[in-house]
Amino acid sequence: MTDTLLLVGRQHTRAVAETHAMRLRERGVADRIGVDTYDHDPAELSADTGGETYVVPMAVAPTRDTTRGIPGALPTAHHCEPVGTSPAVSRALADRAREAVAPGDDASLALLAFGDTSREGHRRATEAHATRLRESTQYGEVTAAYLLQNPAAECVRYNLSGDRAVAVPFFIAPCEETDSALPAKLELDRGGLAYADPLGDHEAVTDAIEAEVAKARSLGSGTAAVDPVATDGGR
Repeated sequence: MTDTLLLVGRQHTRAVAETHAMRLRERGVADRIGVDTYDHDPAELSADTGGETYVVPMAVAPTRDTTRGIPGALPTAHHCEPVGTSPAVSRALADRAREAVAPGDDASLALLAFGDTSREGHRRATEAHATRLRESTQYGEVTAAYLLQNPAAECVRYNLSGDRAVAVPFFIAPCEETDSALPAKLELDRGGLAYADPLGDHEAVTDAIEAEVAKARSLGSGTAAVDPVATDGGR
């Protein structure tokens, strides 16, 4: 039977998702690999999910969209964890930081996430990556901050102790938050704080997608990781 892998996310993730889809086709991860996006509501999705279809949300953490909206729009598919929850993504975040500021005892890394207070899964994913970065990199300090909750992004430059510092946006793709909101809150125009790229087309994200599909296949049936109670703080 032909199987399909579908990468699903909001409209701003399309270009990045297409790059990952191209790599996954080259790796032979599924017979068919496609990308589908929506502007505001997953109900806008119109993909054909006949046969064995695996859906990987192009999101950093569980939200109402990933736990309810997307499964509701594509009810016959196997639904995987959002790609941003994968441990492989920590490698991408470390590389993004390194591209802007070299690691060292005198260097600080601030991981910046959206941080909706109604989505506890989002905070858990961010803190998990921050913990891995402390353990796996040589930065003297690794902290996490948020656009919409405390610790607040606007306080980052005042709270970091390193002589050199980099802020890394924990976002799948460039968007209004990475391009405008976070730079404004970080006061990047003042200098003294480097700003890294979001995850984007980093190959570790491709690896993470492939790992989520493998996990779903090993489970065999149903959904791989859709648990509104456990992962979506808002009901």
